[in-house]
Amino acid sequence: QVQLVESGGGLVQAGGSLRLSCAVSGSIPSISAMGWYRQAPGEQRELVATITRGGRTNYADSAKGRFTISRDNAKTTVYLQMNSLKPEDTAVYYCMSTRFGAHYWGQGTQVTVSS
Repeated sequence: QVQLVESGGGLVQAGGSLRLSCAVSGSIPSISAMGWYRQAPGEQRELVATITRGGRTNYADSAKGRFTISRDNAKTTVYLQMNSLKPEDTAVYYCMSTRFGAHYWGQGTQVTVSS
């Protein structure tokens, strides 16, 4: 089992920055990948960024050049640094982990970008 707790969301003006954190606990060595997803009202949940156990990263086109996913050396915290935020980035952001093909989700953290 894996438990995920997100933090760091909030209200920011367009052009500003936020850093989201995801605290990971449980069977950490068996996690193959971590990621951030987001869901805006009335929209489907979409990928923002992922990082594999080996450190390979992948970004949605909307996140490239503005967002950076990273983790600490112990792999107990995953971060999403978000710069140059836009109103269209407004959503609930979810942390996700993959373990033996199963996906685990956090409760989400709200990010609101005002114009």
